[in-house]
Amino acid sequence: MCIRSLLTVRSLLTAVFAAFAIASPAAAEYPDKPIRIMAPYAPGGNIDVTARIIADKLKDVLGVTVLVENKAGASGMIGSDVVARAAPDGYTLLLSANSLVVVPAIYGNAPYDWRTAFQPISHIQAVPGVVLVNPSSPIKSFAEFIKIGIDKPNSLTIADSGIGTTNHIIEVLLSAASGAQYTLVHYKGSGQATIDVIAGQVPAQIDQVNSALAHIKAGKLRALAVTADKRIPELPDVPTVKELGVKGLEDFTYSTYTGLFGPAKLPPAVLKKLNDAMVKVLTDPATVKRFADITAEARPSTPEELASWLDKEDKMVVPLIKKLGIKAE
Repeated sequence: MCIRSLLTVRSLLTAVFAAFAIASPAAAEYPDKPIRIMAPYAPGGNIDVTARIIADKLKDVLGVTVLVENKAGASGMIGSDVVARAAPDGYTLLLSANSLVVVPAIYGNAPYDWRTAFQPISHIQAVPGVVLVNPSSPIKSFAEFIKIGIDKPNSLTIADSGIGTTNHIIEVLLSAASGAQYTLVHYKGSGQATIDVIAGQVPAQIDQVNSALAHIKAGKLRALAVTADKRIPELPDVPTVKELGVKGLEDFTYSTYTGLFGPAKLPPAVLKKLNDAMVKVLTDPATVKRFADITAEARPSTPEELASWLDKEDKMVVPLIKKLGIKAE
């Protein structure tokens, strides 16, 4: 073959390879577009507050816009189902609580199986619950709160953030341990529930401390007790449930913990990048302080640890839900 022919063949091959390069660009490194975090409850509650703190810092770590979307309904199942059906590419994530495992047991017809629909990424924060009343309420102590539930079953109405949420679970656990019974009103998030308690339309509420703290300090709500293991520095005058010695509740503690999830089958490289990012976010002093300021303890985890905690919740709470016959209304 002559030199001219060789040069012609080489030119043709170069053109072919160039065409392939144009037609099949290299895959962009994750992430290269905005990420959406689904907060499956109404604005103003623990999930919403947590999602916005995380999104604000995660955008700096990952270098892309991170948006929070609220889609309330069915105690978080509607928004969660959006993520369960999303492409497992790391661009649609879910921020949920330990109620993720309880709500399907209550509804009985969840559109997904939480064990197989989601990929745990990292634990985010844990925060105890708080028993609240309107400041004008004649109930002045947690002991009185329990007593009225025993002496006059179902006479006291309590608001929560939705059936199957951790606020509801605290009510269920308190009742099961003490024998007190209440009339429960389930909202689509703690924000509206709080508004109605402050307005006096509902006399009492169970909420997470971080959602209620500002209202407590402003005197709009009165805290009777927290479900923490020890008193909270931000509310030093509010006792823990267990220190009050109420029969059946001597060892009572319960916290809501939140976590970040993706759809099942996230690529390992994407999962690792997200987990690494969450470790950076949750060990950043500014983020730790933001959560501490609202009485929440920030702590990352491995995906496996978060999955293990959910399994423990499933074994502890779901049998009680079934035993009591709690169903969606």
